[in-house]
Amino acid sequence: MKEGMGKVAVGAAVIGAAAVVGVAALVVRQRMKTSGRWARAMAIVKEFEEKCGTPEGKLKQVADALTVEMHAGLASEGGSKLKMLISYVDSLPTGNEKGVFYALDLGGTNFRVLRVELGGREEGIIHQEFAEASIPPELMCGNSDALFDYIAEKLASFIDEEEQRFHQPAGRQRELGFTFSFPVMQTSINSGTLIRWTKGFSIDDAVGQDIVAELTEALRRKGVEMRVAALVNDTIGTLAGGRYTNNDVAVAVILGTGTNAAYVERAQAIPKWHGPLPQSGEMVINMEWGNFRSSHLPLTEYDHALDVESLNPGEQIFEKLTSGMYLGEILRRVLFKLAVEASFFGDVVPPKLEIPFVLRTPDMSAIHNDSSSDLRVVGSKLKDILEISNTSLKTRRVIVELCNIVATRGARLAAAGVLGVLKKMGRDSLTEGGEKTVIAMDGGLYEHYTEYRECLESTLNELIGEEAAATIVVEHSNDGSGIGAALLAASNSLYLDQ
Repeated sequence: MKEGMGKVAVGAAVIGAAAVVGVAALVVRQRMKTSGRWARAMAIVKEFEEKCGTPEGKLKQVADALTVEMHAGLASEGGSKLKMLISYVDSLPTGNEKGVFYALDLGGTNFRVLRVELGGREEGIIHQEFAEASIPPELMCGNSDALFDYIAEKLASFIDEEEQRFHQPAGRQRELGFTFSFPVMQTSINSGTLIRWTKGFSIDDAVGQDIVAELTEALRRKGVEMRVAALVNDTIGTLAGGRYTNNDVAVAVILGTGTNAAYVERAQAIPKWHGPLPQSGEMVINMEWGNFRSSHLPLTEYDHALDVESLNPGEQIFEKLTSGMYLGEILRRVLFKLAVEASFFGDVVPPKLEIPFVLRTPDMSAIHNDSSSDLRVVGSKLKDILEISNTSLKTRRVIVELCNIVATRGARLAAAGVLGVLKKMGRDSLTEGGEKTVIAMDGGLYEHYTEYRECLESTLNELIGEEAAATIVVEHSNDGSGIGAALLAASNSLYLDQ
């Protein structure tokens, strides 16, 4: 009996030991699996970081390539990926402008009407007021008359409600600057033909028409006494707004959902300009630099895939690397690869991570900017947007690092773009007179993404060098698309001498 009991006990002990060994083996296997996944994840991150590299030498190659494309775009229409559009703005505001001027800002599904009262050199902008309205979806795909009649009605009611003191003197028409942020072939300071709609608009009978004539007709139909004095885009408006308060402003850069730049060029340096040379000897050029591309740009597999799947494959490559529309999407694509190939968020790929553009750049900015010890903002963003919960601190740290890689590449390339423009203007090195060059910057990405902005500014200083950097100033110029357009109406007024 005892012997039997002993066998059972030994058997139980052997089974117990085997179970312990089995659990231990499982734990070891699990750890090996986890460390294997982690190693794979780190390899993906490292490769991405290397491919996104922007050493100083590469940035200078990008700047030089941009300068070459600028020359080509100024030489002939279609000579370059950079359109280098002639804006017909040859006189920017001086600060001496006086009177009441209006602006209409149509840049997307919302539009604004503004009134600005200018008091000349002494008083500057005395008063500004605006009203905003959204465009009903049916008007975005209707006909041209319906859209412009709707806009003219809103302008009419804005004017009807204004105080007596804003009324124009007898015999003087109200004047308006029209910011129209769609592709236009400009034919004079206040006329331009719509090339195509973007941003969800599709009004076929407006394409190929003079957009100012369309608005002017609608104003006439609605009984609004108003002359369109200037047709501009938001980048040129930013340049005008910057110049009004600072005479050294010579370049404007928008870094928002999209990106663009404009600058003041010598009229004689524009071979494709066949009209009479402007009195000022200068002409503002709208670069449309979002369409820049070069073999020197550091593109990754994620950028190629994003481009192929986009609405405009092969176009706007520089914009797809640098602007707010795309930075969050690049991050999502890297996180998706980590989830699929390295089980970064566990055994199941989070379904939300498969949705293009689910991760917006403002969310990426909030993740990047998280300074809490446990990175709780990162955790809550992952939970709220991607429905990923219970992430470890080391996982969160990797995600912050990925934000840093994407934003740093974008900001450093944007700085290289600015250097390219300064090179073309001959302002990239110290001049004898030590004159200052001010770059007016605007756009939500520049304004709200602190790490991006700081990286852009420090990179520009690094590229230009300490001595010359003292003469290059970057300034935030707010609301160029609104106030800038009203200022251009003022500097192109029929009543300048009155």
